[in-house]
Amino acid sequence: MKLALALFLLLTTIGCDRVTKHIATTQLRDQPSRSWLGGTVELEYAENRGAFLSMGSRLPEWASILVFRVGVGIALAALAFVALKYRWTGAALAGAVFIFAGGISNLFDRTLHGSVVDFMSIGIGPLRTGIFNVADAGILLGGVLIAFRESFQRSQT
Repeated sequence: MKLALALFLLLTTIGCDRVTKHIATTQLRDQPSRSWLGGTVELEYAENRGAFLSMGSRLPEWASILVFRVGVGIALAALAFVALKYRWTGAALAGAVFIFAGGISNLFDRTLHGSVVDFMSIGIGPLRTGIFNVADAGILLGGVLIAFRESFQRSQT
């Protein structure tokens, strides 16, 4: 059951990310941004060569490959190894799966295209997130789930 749920989360996260990036590319590229709910949700096409908030987007090509392809690949392999070795369950396993799925989907884009398609931001007034995608949301959710599990375990001891 645990394996089936992990596989379901993995495939749905990657699938949602791939589909929404395709829609963003076909519907938002070379178009003005679109907003809903008084600007709370904005859709805008962007290609990101860097990481979160475009950090590292100005790195030379060799450094970008080293950090965003090789480094991320090693980090994802290490995460999978640790989660499997220590037989993570519950929130920790779900968190690891979300991080792995988001990371793999973005790594796929970086390997094929050299950049990642980002397309949405949320905020109120001048307080806005950076532009992100479903894979990024999965990575963030995964980190929150793992942190939640860790803080809960520490409070139990």
